[in-house]
Amino acid sequence: MPVDDYNPDIARRDLKYYIFDWDDNILRMPTYIHLERRLRDGSWVPHLVSTALFSVIRNDTVNYRPPQGDWSKAFVEFRDPAERTESKFLADARTAIDRLLEGVEKQPPSFNTFRRILREGRIFAIVTARGHDPATLRKGVEMFIDRILSDAEKAEMVRNLRGWIVCYEGEDANAALTDEQVVDNYLSMNRYHAVTNPAFIAAVKAQGTPGAEKSETRKQFAILDFLEWLFRMIERIGARKPISVGFSDDDPGNVAAVADFIRHNLAERFPSVKFVVYDTSDPDVEKGHKLVVSGQLPLF
Repeated sequence: MPVDDYNPDIARRDLKYYIFDWDDNILRMPTYIHLERRLRDGSWVPHLVSTALFSVIRNDTVNYRPPQGDWSKAFVEFRDPAERTESKFLADARTAIDRLLEGVEKQPPSFNTFRRILREGRIFAIVTARGHDPATLRKGVEMFIDRILSDAEKAEMVRNLRGWIVCYEGEDANAALTDEQVVDNYLSMNRYHAVTNPAFIAAVKAQGTPGAEKSETRKQFAILDFLEWLFRMIERIGARKPISVGFSDDDPGNVAAVADFIRHNLAERFPSVKFVVYDTSDPDVEKGHKLVVSGQLPLF
């Protein structure tokens, strides 16, 4: 695509950003949690649980437990073991996309929203309870772009990305980049947080965050990190437009925790931002149940 082919209408767009959970929200991954289930006679047997089911039964400690009481064994498929030639995350993402393209699996609630924001070149964060390296999550996004977006949609994405560059960085910055560099820079601007990754957990604990052992708390930490990153970027480019941030998750517990975090922490710290939370736990509701947690005040 010629470097002077960009979307000039970008300058009129508002600033909308997104935070996505991955499993059962963007893709329905064939990844299982390894648990043990209690039988009626009191004995325990191995039991594989999907991420969707786990969000329902995870607090049922009477009937379910991790193998040998070790949660690392329960989530072995949610890590990047060194002995694997390819991450289980990428292998499962490929399978999930295959099932979608073959019509075996229907689109998860945030699938089309994620596809749209990629076309529009919107900044986003992936915040998942998995334990993969951020680079692994980014490769999953690259796979999504490569296999889900059509050639026309990929061209639209590059045209929009170049429009953002011209709008906030200038013509010279745009002319200096190839299409591949434009996309690479865009993907590098997004955040990829797997909140059970050891390095991420260490970062949360290093900040002295109360309740760092809880997944919900670490997701809140990841959201705050994304917002702080956004505002540093917005200040750098000097953007003066309305700002909104959407969060979507299929786990009602995470949704409630994030909504509460927005009300009692983020709304005061970022009063100019409109926060919207989407509960995507019901697969029959496209985009999920919408909840505007915080209204928007004048930005400047």
